[in-house]
Amino acid sequence: MRTQLEVVEAVKEQKKVRTRTRTRYSVLFLLFIITAINYMDRASISIVAPAIQAQFELSPAMLGLIFSAFSWTYAVMQIPGGLLVDRFGSRLTYGLSLISWSIATGLQALANGFAFLLGTRMLLGITESPAFPANNRVATTWFPQNERAFASSVFSAGQYMGLAFATPVLFWLMSHYGWRSVFVVLGVVGILISIFWFKVYQDPKNNKKINQEELAYIREGGALADSVPQGEKITLAKFLELLKYRQLLGLYIGQFAIASTLFFFLTWFPTYLAEEKSMSFLKVGVVASIPYIAAFFGVLFGGVWSDWMLNRGYSINIARKLPVVLGLLLTSSIILANYTSSTAWVIAVMSVAFFAQGMSNTSWAMLAEIAPRELVGVAGGVFSFFGNLAGILTPMLIGFIVALSGSYAGAIIYIGAVAVIGAVSYIFIVGKVKRIELNPENE
Repeated sequence: MRTQLEVVEAVKEQKKVRTRTRTRYSVLFLLFIITAINYMDRASISIVAPAIQAQFELSPAMLGLIFSAFSWTYAVMQIPGGLLVDRFGSRLTYGLSLISWSIATGLQALANGFAFLLGTRMLLGITESPAFPANNRVATTWFPQNERAFASSVFSAGQYMGLAFATPVLFWLMSHYGWRSVFVVLGVVGILISIFWFKVYQDPKNNKKINQEELAYIREGGALADSVPQGEKITLAKFLELLKYRQLLGLYIGQFAIASTLFFFLTWFPTYLAEEKSMSFLKVGVVASIPYIAAFFGVLFGGVWSDWMLNRGYSINIARKLPVVLGLLLTSSIILANYTSSTAWVIAVMSVAFFAQGMSNTSWAMLAEIAPRELVGVAGGVFSFFGNLAGILTPMLIGFIVALSGSYAGAIIYIGAVAVIGAVSYIFIVGKVKRIELNPENE
């Protein structure tokens, strides 16, 4: 039997759990909404692509360049974006980024040809660059280790759910009011959400809605509620440190593979359905949303499964790696789309592949476990930089493959092969999952 003291302590613990606030989940929902807007803005070009291709007489290669232009600047700016997050904090950096990219989205409505579209897509890449480093920093700040994969999966799910619901709506908007209306509406929505962000978001130590019980819970669980530096000097030696570790290099290769599939769906997918599978424009607007819904459930499943394994006593290596590796291997099934012309089977294959790609997005949770606590934002920037190299290469490669061969078959094979390479990287290169400590001489 328990002693009286043990009973008293148990009652106190139960009361503590009952009275703990859940402010972190409100913060997570806000990240979900902003991420949904982020991806609607960057993917909106794929929805209007058939219309602008016809109006401005763009070749497949030219359209591929427009698709990839976002990632030219987005990839280059990931590291500076991460530095800004570490220097000025999540609240200011994320809010200003959201305002800026919403303006850039709206400017695309003024496009009069190839050059203007190319320029505004590059501007959008610059202004969105702090977004995912900030997401990672907020999640690492607010969530204990045993909830971090769930948190990462929820804000990552925003990118898919936004597209799933927005795609039919934006196709309808374009068909009734023209392709320029898509950019105007998305720009206005983003600016309104940015006002809300500044009104409600604060880091844990400054947030008035969090109580001491929740603050203690996230601190004790490994959240960097007070220890993520803000405004510290970032030296070149510290930055170069991020390129020296096998764990991080393996993550970078894996993220390139994960993003390759994502950028196919963000850019060429609607055009692929219309041209390669001979679907009507209105039909594309309906069925294109199905794989996005599958990816939404995939990313949630991956995060919940990862945390479930961790809470059931599995090692952090198994809990964090297994969903990513299996997700990448299953993503390679996209190649099967080359062997059917049936609309139902094409969408089924694409849905399975995108579900698996979503599941592999728990890679962000793995980064949160490995990144040096002094450079959480920068590590997120470097990680996202390598992922967005795929955003540069994938749309252009597909454009050139289609232009040279007149078919998407080679492009689909490329996507499947890269996914397998990513799985191999996580298995053989990443190694043990543990937080990296910077060398003292670099501090």
